[in-house]
Amino acid sequence: MTAFNAVRFKVKPGRDQDFLDAHKNIGAEWPGLRHASIIKTGEQRYCIIAEWESTDAIVAARPSMIVTLNSFRDTLEDLGGGLGVTDAVSGPVALTLK
Repeated sequence: MTAFNAVRFKVKPGRDQDFLDAHKNIGAEWPGLRHASIIKTGEQRYCIIAEWESTDAIVAARPSMIVTLNSFRDTLEDLGGGLGVTDAVSGPVALTLK
């Protein structure tokens, strides 16, 4: 069953391009990934939305996702509220709308 994950980030001033560049090869590095987009949600704020083959594919890709995160972790600011530098959620599709 198809699954998605979403992760929010806040990028340090002047590091936006470094953050975006770090994601350019994720398709090859994250097995089970069907599609991913990074949206700019505000000043220095981004969210990655990714579609996966299944929830199991997300779980299997977590080590690769952590390697990718570690490659650009220095570009990120703490989100506050005890979240750290990412706010991630994931799960199976509950309802397809279109």
